[in-house]
Amino acid sequence: MADKKADGIGETIKTIVYALLIAGVIRTLFFQPFWIPSGSMKSTLLVGDFMFVNKMAYGYSQHSCPFSMCPFPGRILASEPERGDIVVFKHPVSNVDYIKRLIGLPGDRIQMKAGQVYINDVAVPLERIGTFTELKELQGPMRGTPRCSNSPVALNGGTCEKELYKETLPNGVEHAVLNIGEDIKDETGIYTVPAEHYFFMGDNRDNSQDSRYPRSVGGVGYVPFENLVGRADRVIFSSAGKSMLAFWTWRSDRFFKGLE
Repeated sequence: MADKKADGIGETIKTIVYALLIAGVIRTLFFQPFWIPSGSMKSTLLVGDFMFVNKMAYGYSQHSCPFSMCPFPGRILASEPERGDIVVFKHPVSNVDYIKRLIGLPGDRIQMKAGQVYINDVAVPLERIGTFTELKELQGPMRGTPRCSNSPVALNGGTCEKELYKETLPNGVEHAVLNIGEDIKDETGIYTVPAEHYFFMGDNRDNSQDSRYPRSVGGVGYVPFENLVGRADRVIFSSAGKSMLAFWTWRSDRFFKGLE
């Protein structure tokens, strides 16, 4: 009887080990789950969006493995990202996962003038297409104190309203960006992207610590090619609550939503 019980425990342990190994291989080579923790990519990505990041898109580096433990330098089976891709990458210093939009390729000159992006001295077309509206967050020093996140342009009852624009990158990729008002990074100097590095920005332009900010003040600076983890193509589902198990908070309009 004791032997049968021991055999049963042994089989259970082997099953768990095999399952973890298979999950690790899938996560390393194919798809990595990712949960959006902040609003820096609004309105394209919302806090609570859940997706699987395509790990095959750019090849593999040390950061492809859990805890950045792949035992090789550089990148194998490499494929260059395209301007406009939504990319998950490792912060060059903290090694934390970030998700932003790729704006600048190696050798590009990037600049902001009056809140508009210039790539290689050419203005990126920006067209006002409406207003992005979201509910106020119930946060603050006093319970139940409503506030609009990210300093909105206007308050209207229980909602936050922000200017919504369409930006068209040089390769034809169109995507939405938000404008809240005058911001310190609406006017910048010229950023020249080094070889084998990339320049990223959040779609929520006035609330994104991205490549416009040096790492010394919490930005990401220029991101090395080997730090790219994968490409985000589609939201699987989205929850407006703090738990993915709270199905009553799921956003029905975002199930399997493709990303632009």
